[in-house]
This record gives sequence, structure tokens and C-alpha cells, in this order.
Amino acid sequence: MTAPEVRVVRDWHEALNAGDADLLVALSHPDVEVGGPRGTGRGAQLLREWVARSGVRIEPRRIFHRAGTVVVEGDASWRDAGTGQTTGEQTVGSVFAFRDGRVTRVVRHPDLASALLAAGMDESNEARPDG
Repeated sequence: MTAPEVRVVRDWHEALNAGDADLLVALSHPDVEVGGPRGTGRGAQLLREWVARSGVRIEPRRIFHRAGTVVVEGDASWRDAGTGQTTGEQTVGSVFAFRDGRVTRVVRHPDLASALLAAGMDESNEARPDG
């Protein structure tokens, strides 16, 4: 059986990749913390702005789960909003924290190892394909 947090993270990525900011916000806490290489910020409006300007798509490859925290290794690509051309690609690691079934924090790391370390996890926390 799939853990609820893992299902939310999968839905979160589907919404991100579809550019569906409304669903992303609905899956996230109103004061969600969003972080990455350019710093961190908080709030649903920041999340909406990030989706609108980043042009990012992240295809999850591997998912790790433990007690309210999910780490995702994903293939990220960025596209220019005007041309649709890919402007960058990278495999990244993201750490998601949860409260009451909603994402309270998502922080992108440069790779899986960094994300697992930040989350206090290791390879043994990998979720099975069904959850």
C-alpha cells in the first residue's frame, strides 16, 4: 500500500509538470517553505510565482520515505517560457516535509546524496514501486 505522503509527492510532481499552480497550492500548506540554490521563501504565492517563472519539469526516478518526509531523485529540465527550448537539465534531489497530509517544505538539492543526508535517510529508505 502506498504511503499517503508518497501519493501526495507523486500528485505534486504531476501538478508541477502540468503547470497546475492551483493543484500544487492545494497539496501544500499555505505557509509552505520553498527552497533551492537561489535561497528559500515561504507561502502559497511564492509557490505560484515559482511555477509560473521557473519552467521546470521534474520526472521522479526514485522515491525514499520515512515518517513524514519524502526524498525524490528526479530528472529536472528547464524550458524557456517564450521559445519552449530546453535551457538546462540535471538530476536533482528534493526533500519534502509534511504536516496533516500537506507539503510544508520542499527543498531542492544538487543531487540525491545531498537530499538524503539533509533528510537523515539513506538507500535503505527507498520506497517500493507501490509505495
